[in-house]
Amino acid sequence: MRRVRTITAIAALALATTGFATAAATTADRPADDPAVRPIAAATDSTVRPITACSALVRGFPLPGAGTHVTAAAVVAATGTDPEYCGVRGYVEPAVRFELRLPTRTYAGRYLQYGCGGFCGVVTPPVLADCGLPHGGDVAVAATDDGHVGHTPGVVDDGSWGATDQAARDDFAFRASHVVSRASKAIIQAFYGAPPKKAYFSGCSDGGREALQLAQRYPADFDGIVAGAPAGYWSPLLEFQTWLARVNTAAGGAPILTAAKLPALHNAVLAACDRLDGLTDGQLDDPRACRFDPAALTCTGPDTPACLTPAQVAATRKLYSPPTDPRGTLLYPGGEPKGSELSWAGWIIGVPATGGVSFARSLADNYLRYLGYPIGAPASTVDTFAFTRREFDRLTPVGVRYNAMSTDLSAFQRRGGKLVLWHGWADEAIPPAGTLDYYQRLTHGHGQDWARLFMVPSLYHCGGGTTLTEFDPLRDLVAWVERGTAPTRITATGRDEAGNVTRTRPVFPYPLRAVYDGTGSIDDAANFDPAPPASPVRDVTNFRQPPPVPPFRDIVDWAGNSLYGLPGPVAR
Repeated sequence: MRRVRTITAIAALALATTGFATAAATTADRPADDPAVRPIAAATDSTVRPITACSALVRGFPLPGAGTHVTAAAVVAATGTDPEYCGVRGYVEPAVRFELRLPTRTYAGRYLQYGCGGFCGVVTPPVLADCGLPHGGDVAVAATDDGHVGHTPGVVDDGSWGATDQAARDDFAFRASHVVSRASKAIIQAFYGAPPKKAYFSGCSDGGREALQLAQRYPADFDGIVAGAPAGYWSPLLEFQTWLARVNTAAGGAPILTAAKLPALHNAVLAACDRLDGLTDGQLDDPRACRFDPAALTCTGPDTPACLTPAQVAATRKLYSPPTDPRGTLLYPGGEPKGSELSWAGWIIGVPATGGVSFARSLADNYLRYLGYPIGAPASTVDTFAFTRREFDRLTPVGVRYNAMSTDLSAFQRRGGKLVLWHGWADEAIPPAGTLDYYQRLTHGHGQDWARLFMVPSLYHCGGGTTLTEFDPLRDLVAWVERGTAPTRITATGRDEAGNVTRTRPVFPYPLRAVYDGTGSIDDAANFDPAPPASPVRDVTNFRQPPPVPPFRDIVDWAGNSLYGLPGPVAR
């Protein structure tokens, strides 16, 4: 298997039968000048030229609560892939660094801000996207480091910047993305003579958490938001990472399940479950239907890469399951999805490329040491953390500042905002069960005319996978916001290591699924139609879960039930 990191009448009927043919959202009785309910103006595809020199942007922008300083601004010549742009660097007080790229000849009034990943700590140069215009590069783009410089960028930031600095914690937790949006819009107005007509945010992982926080806490900042594999259940998620590290660590510190065993484990999962979705195609369209038990691989002779020892069987079962307290209460909504096994090397099992320490252990240990508890309070580590309700609750006071779990997005919805969530079904880092749980809670009683979820088979965390490796709904979001065309089909792509396209598949709004029409290649998205979900399924594990009764089959009864009503602080 390779591993690489990115409507017809039938469809209309399927949409109607699953609740996607919904009425328009209602508007609350609020003042007409309230920015949360002000209608979003129509965008235009005509280009906008600068009214001032790029170098003139090197100055201060005294925004209330977000004093902004541009420290460098220079024109960057066009290349074979990018148009000419004004490259801007600066910071928002006290220390939120950002980079903003302003096209000089192709800008069409749109602003796109990217999210960060992990603990952030580095400004990743923002890619000059195009939202479908013939010339491309029609969007001003920005990115931020979330308010701190990571001490080990490129691996896992150690988080020590937050040990004694509450301002740095808050910038990372919720403030940085908001103030950078304000700063970027002020600079855009100075450069082009007008603020952006439309503003978009796109992020995955921690960037997906930021995306949801913006919709929840700052509903007037963006018109359209993409939240990929969101780490919105942040504090419980870091507890889940602790679980991954602990259950696969032997008494001497070595991994129990090793990377050498993963190919056989993954192949056994496919052999047991690949055909359940109607095609034997190397991917699981919904891993929850898979009842594979790793005991089927128990060694009956010598310990070889083709079998699992009893200890490895026990560890694998725990990896597939959520952490629980001694009473059986779930401490996270889900475990590792079946079909994700090949991606466990690096994330769950340390490999040479990660210095022998898994990403899960690094993230969890640094969070517990430096970021998860009130400054000055007793902290913890991966090896000392207790999986109890008391410890879960001890992480909550600080966790609500990071979490993006509020299901009250009414202000974002009222002003016409659109939200696209997406998640890979084979995500090794953030279980897809959490996103399904959140989406069900979010949209129950509200319809799906403003928020939709897309679940991508075989996709790992934010990209890569065994069959499908890329998914990007940005253009579909722009069409939804600006032309009212709700996304009913977004194509996921699979590429090999050389970059060649090996498969395309349509992904329909959840809970619709893609079904082969019986003609042509199964690697061509054109040969698939949408269908209503199969009969409800539930994981066969040893933990407590509510009955899968529609429309609540994705809601999980767990220790975090109260967290959806605990929104964190807001910085204006």
